[in-house]
Amino acid sequence: MGICRNVKTEENQLQKKGGTRAALFVYVVAGIDTMAFISKGVSLVTYFSGYMNFSLTKSANTVTNFMGTAFLLSLFGAFLSDTYFSRFKTCVLFSIIQVLGYALLGVQAHFSQLRPFPCKDVPLSQNDRCESADAGQLAILYGGVYLIALGNSGVKAALPSLGADQFDEKDPKGAAKLSSYFNWLLFFITIGAMLGVTLFVWIGDNQGWDWSFGICSVAVGLSILLLTMGKQFYRYNVPKGSPLMRISQVLVAAFRNRNLPLPQNKEDLHRIRSGEAENGIEIIQRTDQFKCLDRAAIPRNNQEASTSNAHGPWSLCTISQVEETKIVVRMLPIILSTIFMNTCMAQLQTFTIQQSMTMNRKIQNFEIPAPSIPVIPQIFQLIMIPVYDRIFVPIARKFTGIPSGIRQLQRIGVGLILSVVSMAVSAVVESRRKSVAIEHNMVDSASQLPMSVFWLGFQFVIFATAEILTLVGLLDFFYAESTSGMKSLSMAITWCSLAFGYFTSSVVVSVINKVSGGWLANNNLNRDKLDYFYWLLAAVSVLNFGFYLLCASWYKYKKPELNQEGPISDEKPKGKTDMRVV
Repeated sequence: MGICRNVKTEENQLQKKGGTRAALFVYVVAGIDTMAFISKGVSLVTYFSGYMNFSLTKSANTVTNFMGTAFLLSLFGAFLSDTYFSRFKTCVLFSIIQVLGYALLGVQAHFSQLRPFPCKDVPLSQNDRCESADAGQLAILYGGVYLIALGNSGVKAALPSLGADQFDEKDPKGAAKLSSYFNWLLFFITIGAMLGVTLFVWIGDNQGWDWSFGICSVAVGLSILLLTMGKQFYRYNVPKGSPLMRISQVLVAAFRNRNLPLPQNKEDLHRIRSGEAENGIEIIQRTDQFKCLDRAAIPRNNQEASTSNAHGPWSLCTISQVEETKIVVRMLPIILSTIFMNTCMAQLQTFTIQQSMTMNRKIQNFEIPAPSIPVIPQIFQLIMIPVYDRIFVPIARKFTGIPSGIRQLQRIGVGLILSVVSMAVSAVVESRRKSVAIEHNMVDSASQLPMSVFWLGFQFVIFATAEILTLVGLLDFFYAESTSGMKSLSMAITWCSLAFGYFTSSVVVSVINKVSGGWLANNNLNRDKLDYFYWLLAAVSVLNFGFYLLCASWYKYKKPELNQEGPISDEKPKGKTDMRVV
């Protein structure tokens, strides 16, 4: 009786933890983190070229590498979060690393002796004073930049999962709130991005780079304080060991057992029902896909080839461990099919700013700065996210019975379709822009065309909707489908799609430019064939969507065992113990 009473007491305590109240801290921290990171992503080109004497090409490549590295390193942050630290500790640790990176750049920006003498301040008669940055100055620069990239990567991997942990995905109401959580997470990220590309960029341009880096450092420091203030409300995860190690064990065991026949009775495969959860592995039903991996769960105790170490983790795995590996294998084609959409997004962001510089950006007496054009889709996202979450999802839920309104893979698919439409609209708008230049004999003119920049809003609005559906769908999908021991890894896989999109964007331009004979080689959009380029991206996006349909129809959703206890706890983790309340 005493044990039952203690269990009920702990369950009541757990119910008081988490929920929207706890997620609010995550929302605000995500907005602050994005605000600081995005402001540097859109403005560091100016710092590199104007203050560190980098060429424009080197400046652009350095920023691209910085952004891509930050997304790719999220895999490292996810590894630490799932293996050694809780998601809360990972967020705090990597945020501190970010603070150090911003502070280091702020110190460099403040003290001129830590930077080369700016070439922009050198008179033509004293060109010999214009020097490149020395090794020490570059060490400070790259040290600060990649400390920011490293710190941001850990936050990207752990923070979304920390917020999602506050909702019980096994409860229908909790599942609905979980899907809504990812919508509102993007909402706050969008607010942070808007402030980053406007307020923080303005501070850098008008108050100085030392102020800009310093305020970023203070803002991220305050986000650590804010995240810690919500400590008493969080439901915590406990690290369950490296998911990459468990996956490796399955692959090795399956290879070692490759000559063993699969038993006709699948119940003979190795499974632990009573003790498996104590080892941190969520119990998952067996699926028929990738039967070759099932060989990792064949007991060898009756085989003549049995050895003394036959039952080690590299020789025998549980079915749940095998299914965890299968989940990762199934996820990879889904993420691969979304990379090209992010490549299109990178192209749209780059060329749209160049298009806007040739168009009329005035609203009465105010002229919109070209780098602030991305604010248009961000404003639209702020409108669309509440409409989607509060109007579309409840209506769709009544017809489908699905907590999120429609399944995540359906949501991603609709987003990919809209990305195709966006690229087609971009091609039409660019054709219209070029025709205006020809009609007014302004092909070689540097003056603004008599065509409003808001024509670009059509493609931005459509692509913003596509991003809402696809990015949030991916976050929701990977979190829901991953096991409790690899939630951060699944978030990192989502961000890797963005990373590869950024990395491949320049490759796509170079290859198409070479094959086409120079569609984008004139350095003059009025003479280039950007509309042809957009049409080609739209056509490839159609093929990419066909590939996605094959991947989505082939995917089999995870089937957890019924009556499992939740993978979270209301107590701060003190070691590698189970998160459940037992």
